[in-house]
Formats: sequence, C-alpha cells, structure tokens
Amino acid sequence: MAADQVSNKGVILKRYVTGFPTEDDMEVVTSGFSLAVPPGNPTAVLVKNLYLSCDPYMRNRMSKHDDDSATYIEDFVPGEVLAGFAVSKVVASGNPDFKEGDLVWGLAGCEEYSLIAHPEYLFKISHPELPLSYYTGVLGMPGLTAYAGFLDVAKPKKGDYVFVSAASGAVGQLVGQLAKISGCYVVGSAGSDEKVNLLKNKFGFDDAFNYKKEHDLKAALKRCFPEGIDIYFESVGGAMLDAVLLNMRKHSRIAVSGLISQYNLEQPEGAPNLFCLVAKRIRMEGFIVGDYFGSYQKFEEEMVGYLKEGKITYVEDIVEGIDKVPEALIGLFSGRNVGKQLVAIARE
Repeated sequence: MAADQVSNKGVILKRYVTGFPTEDDMEVVTSGFSLAVPPGNPTAVLVKNLYLSCDPYMRNRMSKHDDDSATYIEDFVPGEVLAGFAVSKVVASGNPDFKEGDLVWGLAGCEEYSLIAHPEYLFKISHPELPLSYYTGVLGMPGLTAYAGFLDVAKPKKGDYVFVSAASGAVGQLVGQLAKISGCYVVGSAGSDEKVNLLKNKFGFDDAFNYKKEHDLKAALKRCFPEGIDIYFESVGGAMLDAVLLNMRKHSRIAVSGLISQYNLEQPEGAPNLFCLVAKRIRMEGFIVGDYFGSYQKFEEEMVGYLKEGKITYVEDIVEGIDKVPEALIGLFSGRNVGKQLVAIARE
C-alpha cells in the first residue's frame, strides 16, 4: 500500500430498514483511504476517528423517507458508510481553521478514517485534559441537546416539578442533573432496577421508577407527582407521553427531543390524550440540536465548569473496535447500554 494510503474499516447500511433493525442490516467493510487532501476540495479535513457515538436518531436515517417533512436529516444510502458524531484527530487539512494534530468532534463517517468535506460543524476540543470520549456525550451533541432543550425550550423555574423519560441515557442523565442545579424536583424513568439506582444514587434524582415494572404509568406518575408535572423532557413517546399528558399541570411545558419508542414501528402510535394540551394550556415544543450549534462554546465552558466542580457526573458505556458498531447501535433499542453508548476506535 502506498505511503499516503491506509486501510480503512467502515460500517455500511446494506438495505433500508423497516421494523426493528438487526446487525445483519449493516456490514463492516474494508477499503483504501488516501491521506492526501483531494484537489477538488482544498478546504476538506481528513481525520482519524478515535471514538464513535451511537445515538437513537441514527435509526430514523436507516429507513427510506419519501416525504421530506417526516424527517429533519437525510436518509442513509444503502452501500455507503453510516454517519454519526465522532471524536477525531486531524491527520491532514487544507482548511485554515484546522491543522494536523488538532483534536475535534463533529459529524464523521462510522469508519476508522473520514474525509470531512464540509467542516462547518466540526468543533475543536478545548479541554483535552478531560476524557476525550466526553465529546461524544456530555461535552458533545447529547450534552448540548440536554442543555438547550431543558434550559432554552423548557425554561425551568426554581421549584418546578420535572419528569425525564429515558433518564439514564446520554441526554436524560444530564437533563436531570441540570434540573437539580436549577433548583427543581426531578423524577426519572428507566428500564431496569440498575438504572433506577443509578438515577437516584449517582445522578441525584429525587425519585425514579422502572417503567417495565409499572402496570399503570398514569398511576406511577401520580404517585411520584401528586401535584402534577411542570416540565416533561420527552425522549420516548407512545404510552409514556399519553400517561404524562394526564399528569401535567396547567401552563406546563414539554420539550421534545425524540420518540425512541416509535422508531422501530411500521405504524407509529397515536396519543389519545393530546386534548390535554388544550385543557391544561400545555406548551409542547420540539427542537433540533443543530439549531444551537452557534452557542456551543458557551455551553462547553459552562458544562466543563460543572464537571470540574463535581456538580455533574457522567456515565459511559464503551465498547472496543469498529466491528462492534452494529451491535452497539442495535442495543440502544433494547436498553442494553447503561449510560452513553460509544465505540472506541483508537485511543490517542
């Protein structure tokens, strides 16, 4: 192999997915990769990926959407490498904003090396003294999602009663801790007793419950919130959303970051209790984290401060090697991971 060529393993989508995805819907392939900046794109950046992030939104991109209004990001293309957020090291650059050796995070391919042709959303890592893997989570896209969705969309006030679903995940664990910093009472739901213990004993939630053990979600929420819920940070949808609507207070707020219970359904579920939005004057608002990338530096410095002061802690679930990406990604939808799911590709 030529001196400027390296072997590059990557994960491709074999076919569009309907229903629950399987590892067989993806394939790990090996190709050659040139370490020279292509002449047709002199401002491109070439990176070696160190950590790859596995995130629920990636499932939506694995299906074919004929109606662009049904999604906010383009579908993956069968036969091409999947894309996701990564922590990377620059190995070559024609872009004056990035130089060889820079540590960065942003959108890249699910592969060992990536050509980032449009580095508008590539961010330099300002705090390499912290674990670099944090930039797939607490200091990356999930962290900004929690920060923007809770503080800007939900607009908490001291004393608010806050409920967080999928609370032990990459985003939920941070929403709960931001709620406590904001002076709120916070309860989370998770899918195992281990995760419930994590919420109460590590992340400082006031209460938590295992939704898989609850026969009546409405009653479980009423038990935790006898006076009702002021803020719901929504990541689940379906039956959970329907039960939450019945327990919301007047003039409460719902920030919608995702609907993980719906991603693998061929026919999405409705929410029969949506009239609660009218009766209780509830404001329900969806948001896209990309709209907040312009405020990333402010977020990063504030979150780094919380981490160094011990006000926020973070749990990661790390697996090793590019070959583990399909298994790790699929595991998100059965709750296999504990904390932020990521894959270590190379540790530098």
